[in-house]
Amino acid sequence: MKSIHIVEEHLPFAWEKALLACWESGESFPTEYDRPGDPNSRDVAALIHVTRPFEEPRIHRAFPGGLDFLEKYRAEVLYGVHDHWIDPAAGKWEYTYHQRMFEYDVPGTGVFDQVEAAVEKLKQAPHTRRAQAVTWQVWRDMNVADPACLQRLWFRISGGALHMNIHIRSNDAFKAAFMNMHAFTELQRLVAERVGVRPGEYIHVADSFHIYGSYFDEFEGFLQTVKVREASDRVYTTDFARPFFVEGCDALLAEDDMPADKKALVKERRAELAG
Repeated sequence: MKSIHIVEEHLPFAWEKALLACWESGESFPTEYDRPGDPNSRDVAALIHVTRPFEEPRIHRAFPGGLDFLEKYRAEVLYGVHDHWIDPAAGKWEYTYHQRMFEYDVPGTGVFDQVEAAVEKLKQAPHTRRAQAVTWQVWRDMNVADPACLQRLWFRISGGALHMNIHIRSNDAFKAAFMNMHAFTELQRLVAERVGVRPGEYIHVADSFHIYGSYFDEFEGFLQTVKVREASDRVYTTDFARPFFVEGCDALLAEDDMPADKKALVKERRAELAG
């Protein structure tokens, strides 16, 4: 098994450097999602350390997804705007990260808000090593079609800042990892605000950081972008993305089935973005 250790100041360049390292040195592995004829994936274990994740620029232009979708994904992770789509019996979603972190279903006990518990623990003992939120449910996730990739968040306060490590068992390096990193750091910012400290450094640990073989042709476009564009032309600032984030909020607010309390959170976010 190959491994990479990336240390960068800014989020988009950390993702870019990790993706290139995976492409250049990744080991060849088949996956459970391969179609007949697909090449093996390129796969590494990754530790990606972002030392200044909240400084601009925060967005990579070449991540595969629109800026409006990046905002919608943020709303899924922080607000649970699509938790009502969880219905395995009906062939819908098995879980959401928000539901697992904020509304963890403990058998025989009930719902437990792990994030709020971590906030309270950090307030009581800022030096604690116990503040974390776990998503994996071993009694069900081993045998479902789409088990949770994110495994846990771990928080630590140092130097007046809240640092966060995330541990993810399986991470689609090209099509998912940047959106994961962006949304998880937004959650880190939220926890820091609740604790009453500034957000600090971010560490992204992936057991399997991989580029699927079925994406190799599309990935050539990413490689060309990195090759021909200057660093400043490969990133966006949050201010640039703001109107697109508003569009993402509008798309969410147009969903008829979204619960009223979730819509209220999105409306508040939209107002903040619109200034």
